Amino acid sequence: MESGVFGGSLRGRVFTAVKYLTYLLLLGNVFLFLQEETQSLEHTFSGAMSLGQYVQVFAATLDTAAWVVLLLLFELETSVLEDEKIRGSVKRVLHGVRMLCGAAIVWAFTGYCAELITLYKVTLMEGWNGCTQLGSGWSLLERLDEYAPLSAENCAVVADTAIRISDFNIVADAETLRATRYLAWTDVINAAAWIMVVVVLEIEVRLQLRGSLTDAVVDGTRYLKYCLYSTLFVAAVYWGIAGKFLDFYDASLWLFAFIFIELNVFDWQRETQES
Repeated sequence: MESGVFGGSLRGRVFTAVKYLTYLLLLGNVFLFLQEETQSLEHTFSGAMSLGQYVQVFAATLDTAAWVVLLLLFELETSVLEDEKIRGSVKRVLHGVRMLCGAAIVWAFTGYCAELITLYKVTLMEGWNGCTQLGSGWSLLERLDEYAPLSAENCAVVADTAIRISDFNIVADAETLRATRYLAWTDVINAAAWIMVVVVLEIEVRLQLRGSLTDAVVDGTRYLKYCLYSTLFVAAVYWGIAGKFLDFYDASLWLFAFIFIELNVFDWQRETQES
């Protein structure tokens, strides 16, 4: 379905250029998250790691990569391919890849949950003096996925209130741990909301391909999506306030990208009704 909100006009070409630039920037975020999570790995797991531990560490990378592929699939079905071409083997391939992406997104969600649970597995280190542990491999939690080696400059932060995270050689003060838990909760809530978004969009795409996407169904899903997108917007704002600028930037891009997908679905439905 080669179509667009502005057709083949100059505005339409600008719209398309901005849309694909947004998609390209989202692809770049995969590498930014990979870099951030690779750095955090230096302070967490060591030695042989299980698959589940890899998912916990690289949850954002896996999540973003799967979403980029899923976004491009939605773009193909709602804007690029003609309806009559989405049949047979093409349809099976698209749906098969989408199922794999969906599985990866759910798997990444379990990684976010595992990280949240880890932040509640803590031990109060009574009488522990970080300044006597310099050079012994301990790290200080600064923020979610952000650590610093324990040094003479920062060891006093946890001199009297050292809290050890799980069985890692990572310590935090109570306030930092609390703020980090809030960020981890935001990750979980955000990931859950996006999963619901893709479920709703999947329903709309499948019904549209069957010619069953009625105005009543669209009206019914619209209010649910208002709630979901509002939740995602609040999460993005919170990341910005908390100083997690990569998360804020990524979340803002995703919300912007899904404006295009929603416009594609709207335009697709309108064309079907007219024909």
